[in-house]
Amino acid sequence: MATPLMQIDKTATAVAHCKRGNGLIKINGCPLDLLEPEILKAKVYEPIYLLGKDRFSNVDIRVRVEGGGNVSQIYAIRQAIAKAIVAFYQKYVDEAAKKEIKDILVHYDRTLLVADPRRCEPKKFGGAGARARYQKSYR
Repeated sequence: MATPLMQIDKTATAVAHCKRGNGLIKINGCPLDLLEPEILKAKVYEPIYLLGKDRFSNVDIRVRVEGGGNVSQIYAIRQAIAKAIVAFYQKYVDEAAKKEIKDILVHYDRTLLVADPRRCEPKKFGGAGARARYQKSYR
């Protein structure tokens, strides 16, 4: 009955399990209120504010996040929560409600549902980085 959804942002990975419940949202076993850093907590609350608490009142979401830095983890969490609620509504409610939720989220910020595919380019030989080359000397 749980709907697991995985989201990778940079190197942070968040997996959200969404099931019927009474509105609990936990990240790595801790409530959403204890999330750090404090200033980025609003980013995680965005899907909840957009969709309203009534849509989250009948589901429990457990998010497991690892890797990356603070900011990367926050963005992975918010995306996992948004994707989990869409998948839950598709599987257990109806397609019209899912489409309505999806439209609200995409209209606000597309990165709530669509992952950013950019990754770090690997270093090559002959230079200090991926594109930089060692200086050439003629004399």
